[in-house]
Amino acid sequence: MTTARKSDVAERASRPASALARAGVRPAKSRGQNFLTSAGVANRIVAAAELCESDSIIEIGPGLGILTEKIAARPRRSLTLIELDSRLAARLKERFADVRIVNEDFLAIDFAALLDDSRAKLIGNLPFNVAAAILRRLCDNSRMISRMVLMFQREVAARIRATPGDDAYGALSVFTALYWKIDLHFTVAAGSFHPRPKVDAEVLAFAPLPTPSFAASDERDVLETVRASFSAPRKTIRNALSHALGIDSAQTVRALERAAVDPGTRAEKLGVPDFLRLAHALRIELADGIVARDA
Repeated sequence: MTTARKSDVAERASRPASALARAGVRPAKSRGQNFLTSAGVANRIVAAAELCESDSIIEIGPGLGILTEKIAARPRRSLTLIELDSRLAARLKERFADVRIVNEDFLAIDFAALLDDSRAKLIGNLPFNVAAAILRRLCDNSRMISRMVLMFQREVAARIRATPGDDAYGALSVFTALYWKIDLHFTVAAGSFHPRPKVDAEVLAFAPLPTPSFAASDERDVLETVRASFSAPRKTIRNALSHALGIDSAQTVRALERAAVDPGTRAEKLGVPDFLRLAHALRIELADGIVARDA
């Protein structure tokens, strides 16, 4: 197994600006590039992934490779790095000869094509500006993932792990809870990155639910119900659904009553079971399905 020299590792951890300059990379705010520099945090992230020698591992946004170095030192089945910046991808290829490197945008990639015949573990310090979008893409592919340990801007992490009634609770909270259980989280201080962001970050560990929340055939209707419910946060769920789905109030009220949901409540008060019942009730009320009706 090929790993970087210890002296190189120390320099990259302590002098990220020099390493980026040698690669010809200037951190871009538009790409959400904040490079982790703390070896201690990197160790905690990799430990949270609970890696073993049979794992197929995918790292999103390896950057200077501080997490990659920790992962590459572990026994594993395979390791794939997804790096958008071609200059960083080239340097990673020089340093990690036994690792597959994909120089593409994760949001545009064919996720299934990355995998062998086993489910993958995902690790990543996600670009802050697209982290929520990446999580949604991972939710779409949850059946191919055995565990994820991902870093987000702290306020985004708060939305992801929020529960009904919390100030941060919203559609992203529900989308996440439909697929995952968050079994670990910890804060990473802003000073652990270069360049230093204005806010702290947070690492979340995701385990897939042992039993899916819904049948695969119901997924689109469930997701559309959640989106519609949160489409107007200050409105009652009756008004939000009627406006977002283009149906009259009487239909909406009948569906809400069938689902045992108070038409005067707001989406922020409802949990996953409520949205699952509501999606089923709307499908019955609209007959041809929520997505078909909304299309």
